[in-house]
Amino acid sequence: MFPTRVLLSYTVRLTLFTRPNCSLCDTSKQVVANLQKHRKFDYSEIDVMMPGNKVWKDVYEIDVPVLHVQAFRVRSSATREPETASELRKLFHRFTEQEVEKLVDSVEEELP
Repeated sequence: MFPTRVLLSYTVRLTLFTRPNCSLCDTSKQVVANLQKHRKFDYSEIDVMMPGNKVWKDVYEIDVPVLHVQAFRVRSSATREPETASELRKLFHRFTEQEVEKLVDSVEEELP
């Protein structure tokens, strides 16, 4: 197997579930931002209190911040959803940059 093929075919996505006025959320955002300075991954944030995010509010309202880490197979067509390539991993509440990096490493190790 050629490592470059794996890097080009898959991406690790981090999704941080947050809400306003949450100091733990602010700290978690900084942890992810620090890691992003030296690791490549897709990143998004979801405010669980936004009206369109009711599904996530029902799941995580009192648990934020929650970080999802998962790998996806990159599709060539922009109209198709990426295919899940690894098991979903989660971190809750307080986590360090080292813990997030370790989790990203373990997700990448699952890739074919």
